[in-house]
Amino acid sequence: MQQENDIHSTIVIFGSSRIPDAKTATEHLQETEAMAMASPSDLALVRKVKIARRILSNARYYDEARELARMITADSQQGGKCELVVITGGGPGIMEAANRGAMDAGGKSIGLNIVLPFEQRPNAYITPELCFQFHYFAIRKMHFLKRARALVASPGGFGTLDELFETLTLIQTRKIKPVPVLLLGSTYWRRVINF
Repeated sequence: MQQENDIHSTIVIFGSSRIPDAKTATEHLQETEAMAMASPSDLALVRKVKIARRILSNARYYDEARELARMITADSQQGGKCELVVITGGGPGIMEAANRGAMDAGGKSIGLNIVLPFEQRPNAYITPELCFQFHYFAIRKMHFLKRARALVASPGGFGTLDELFETLTLIQTRKIKPVPVLLLGSTYWRRVINF
């Protein structure tokens, strides 16, 4: 399908499935704070408020991934050409933001979704004919890197770290051609990994 759509190069954007846009994060925080105010002694609700605040503070990464994908797409998909197509894991959060940014620019984007027992389903912003389902992480990661010209790792969890370090290992061992690796969100990355 990628060949049929004349896609020869991609920009991979990884990141958390749990970082929503600012509007969604704000609404969730307000709902959580209201519940906590109604039950101030409920420690579980107090913890949920802290988490909701952290999610809202991270919502900026959704906006940054969306804008980056919009700029990449606007610059590389003009006049019928399909260079540097944004490719994501196809799920919610940062992945959705990147696919959404490509759609904002009127371009195509790819989603390589993984079948999981919960949480992961394709987001609505993937170009429909470029939405693929995978059962195995290893095969999916291979397809992420097959046409990759760069990798953008946004804040995320174990999946993002796995994808990032697999890429770095493949570059280090010369199993793939070196590609630029951009870590979006220096505050986050300095806290997670002391490079």
